[in-house]
Amino acid sequence: MTYHHGDLRRTLLDAAAASIAQSGVAKLSLRALAKDANVSNAAPTYHFGDKAGLLTALAAEGFELLAKAVSLPSHQGLVDMGVSYVDFALTHPSHFLVMFQPSLLRDGDDDLNLAQQHARAALEAGVRDARDHGPDDQSSSRAAWSIVHGFATLVLSGAITVADPLAEARRVAAHLDIDQLE
Repeated sequence: MTYHHGDLRRTLLDAAAASIAQSGVAKLSLRALAKDANVSNAAPTYHFGDKAGLLTALAAEGFELLAKAVSLPSHQGLVDMGVSYVDFALTHPSHFLVMFQPSLLRDGDDDLNLAQQHARAALEAGVRDARDHGPDDQSSSRAAWSIVHGFATLVLSGAITVADPLAEARRVAAHLDIDQLE
């Protein structure tokens, strides 16, 4: 086995996401990821240090992907942004899972903190824009985020099943009466 690999960091992040989706985060093993990537057991440690480092990198990537998803110029308002949030969660379930479990992550990681700030700013900007550029209101942002996050979490956990999760997400997000969030 060798440390030389085309883009081992990317390969390990993709493999970790696939492993989490299949078996859950508790069964994620750096040794198994190294074996699957056909590299030495030490190779993942070189890139991430440990399992928490790998999960932190996956969460940071997830927050950046989320920021991009909810910042799409095609959004026509809060409902579109909410649907994009749910779409992100359903498209990247492993990222979504680890992003919101701080006990799995390295506290104080600069890349993670920056990515979280980007995602939070994108979500707050979407709510502010829906309010016609009114003043920032963290309660409004949190209410909107809670609704779509809760729906995404319920779908991913299997607590609710719907034939078309994005169509249902649109109906759920339509309940966000931004005037009532003030």
